[in-house]
Amino acid sequence: MPLMRSWVEAANAPDCEFPLNNLPCGSFRSDAGEPHCGVAIGDMILNVTRLEQDGLIQMEDEEEIFFYGDWTEFMQLGSEAWAAFRAIVTEMLSEDAPDAPGLVDYLVPMAGTEMLMPFTVAEYTDFYAGRHHATNVGTMFRGSENALPPNWLSIPIGYNGRASSVVVSGTDVRRPWGQLKAPDADLPVFAPCKRFDLELEIGAVVGTPSDGPVTVAEADAMIFGYVLLNDWSARDIQAWEYHPLGPFQAKATATTISPWIVPKAALEPFRVSTPERERPLLDYLQEPGPMLYDIALEVGLAPEGQAETVIARTNYREMYYSSAQQLAHHTTSGCAMSTGDLLGSGTISGPEKHQRGALLELAWGGKEPITLETGETRSFIEDGDRITLRGYAQGDGYRVGFGACTGRVLPALGDPYKR
Repeated sequence: MPLMRSWVEAANAPDCEFPLNNLPCGSFRSDAGEPHCGVAIGDMILNVTRLEQDGLIQMEDEEEIFFYGDWTEFMQLGSEAWAAFRAIVTEMLSEDAPDAPGLVDYLVPMAGTEMLMPFTVAEYTDFYAGRHHATNVGTMFRGSENALPPNWLSIPIGYNGRASSVVVSGTDVRRPWGQLKAPDADLPVFAPCKRFDLELEIGAVVGTPSDGPVTVAEADAMIFGYVLLNDWSARDIQAWEYHPLGPFQAKATATTISPWIVPKAALEPFRVSTPERERPLLDYLQEPGPMLYDIALEVGLAPEGQAETVIARTNYREMYYSSAQQLAHHTTSGCAMSTGDLLGSGTISGPEKHQRGALLELAWGGKEPITLETGETRSFIEDGDRITLRGYAQGDGYRVGFGACTGRVLPALGDPYKR
């Protein structure tokens, strides 16, 4: 599919992340006003809440579904409503739209706006579904012969995280406290995390709910769109606490998402197949077609007050299990899925060193620190560091992007239990 041209000229630039082909959904506020729903187009935001208030957009019999500046109510309407809305906005913003002059007043410059959480997170589940990442981490801790757990090639491994930990891009992240145990120590100590890390992921946002098991195809239809996701990880806290039930407080500090939800419809031209299987999946996990996407990804690290270094570049197509497979598996027990459920893909790494999506891998557990363009080295994140995830799918003369997913790490608070 070629570039779809818009009367918003900035949207037609080949390196613009928000062309007419994209139309991602976000929530924003201008001048400390009320939250509004918006659609990104070029360097502007189309104010959907105001369009609804003025009667220019109405979703069937629904009244003021965008009133609260949050996309949750709209997401639960389902795929037919999503497609209808996309068609309306596409027509409004198309190059030959007859009503373009009357819509100019509904555009807000992105510069100077505050981006907010675009939906209410109902539940959060994080998966461990990137083979290169799982193999690297397993090799570090169990050796190459036993790198992957016995179940890994058969089942999308995941854990239930904290919905309250999910924050929007631009939110500072505080270094956590927790129990740490040195390998040569008999007992743990309570101290600030020393091995704080990032995880480069894609998050799938569930739109329509379910009340029982669903197929992979049905799960795919339930997904409203995708965000970039950084699942911050306290590696030293996790090392002590995760036996036998897995991550807990080590993953409860924060999970940062990009402010724009890229609709699944915008990513359709970029579908790719999952990798070949050395072990056949059970029937309920079989893909009905290509389930992954060709999305180029990168991680930038900027020490406080200094220039950024891109420390990793990879692609979402490296995943072993797709979001649709993860969602289908999530429902096998009869577990109901809700509008606003968020599924983290798991760390996305490629086969080469520069394609590793976490510092744990890039610096090989701290044994091989990476060197930044500033000359500094990093094994894990230091206070003041800003981590930025970026991603886009490359089309014919256009890009479908997510906007930056960024967070700065603040020093740990003083001992919270000293009175």
